[in-house]
Amino acid sequence: MRFINEQPGYDLTYNDVFMAPNRSSISSRLDVDLTSTDGLATPLPLVAANMTAVSGRRMAETMARRGGLAIIPQDIPVDVVAKTIRRVKAAHPVFETPITVSPDTTVGEVMSLLVRRAHGLVVVVDGRQPIGLVSPLETQGVDRFAQAQDIMTTDLVTVDQQTTPEDIFDTLASHHQKVALALDSEDQLIGLMTPKSALRTAIYSPALDANGSLRVGCAVGVNGDVASKVRGLLEISADVLVVDTAHGHQDKMISALATAVKVRDEFAARTGKHVLIVAGNVVTRQATFDLINAGADIVKVGVGPGAMCTTRMQTGVGRPQFSAVLECAQAAGELGKSIWADGGVRHPRDVALA
Repeated sequence: MRFINEQPGYDLTYNDVFMAPNRSSISSRLDVDLTSTDGLATPLPLVAANMTAVSGRRMAETMARRGGLAIIPQDIPVDVVAKTIRRVKAAHPVFETPITVSPDTTVGEVMSLLVRRAHGLVVVVDGRQPIGLVSPLETQGVDRFAQAQDIMTTDLVTVDQQTTPEDIFDTLASHHQKVALALDSEDQLIGLMTPKSALRTAIYSPALDANGSLRVGCAVGVNGDVASKVRGLLEISADVLVVDTAHGHQDKMISALATAVKVRDEFAARTGKHVLIVAGNVVTRQATFDLINAGADIVKVGVGPGAMCTTRMQTGVGRPQFSAVLECAQAAGELGKSIWADGGVRHPRDVALA
């Protein structure tokens, strides 16, 4: 990247900057390779933040299916994180994880579950075999204490798990149905696909680990027993670790990062699996150098730009995000490392600028 004129002597936000168009040989946006170059090589360079209101199991599954990553927050107990990771790893890399109920589930309970998915459907199963579907239409005017088996529709579209998204889309269109249920060789439910998810699956490639499972990251704070937390997360197959604190350029971060790197290296020597470590947040060149020299593979950049962040208002600390990203990216590049731009994205254009 270069400025058309001289770089200003003051800091810039995303709103201050535009990209001047230039000659291009790219004929379609689908021809652009967005694979991340930070060592993770995810098909999309997008990460869901390690916030309790943002990243959980469902977000982790969805982000990974579309080629990105989600980071499980650091304030969740390791045993709960382990359960989350197991469920993400067990999820199908292409088909969505359905909400299932037993035949005797009450209509009232089913109605409370319908709003949890955009497609608004619940699958009724006998064991793991699907026997019906319930949508909001079937619940209208029905006693809330009636059972799912009394109102479910049995007009199901089922497909083999090897069926392509294109074929599923065509099948749903020809049957005028909203969802196809994917079954394994024993006719047990493994997932579902809607016309919209079929289109997305045809466009986006999932972010998978070496075993073909969806990838998911975990965050670690700088307080407490960092070594034990890192060791526990590595043992439960976290694909990337994020050592995270609001002010990343401090001695406690350097110490925690060094501890995390030491435990990670011991794990790699024992298992052969090398897990990248992200550290942040910072906004300066020197901070980027210090974190990388302490062992960070990726530096997370941004203090205060997030829509929900109050750091700047409460403390007066922060920096305009475009300039922070520019300076830290240049510093990381000098050492052969990468950064994550964290926060400040309010419009699609901001992603391109970052």
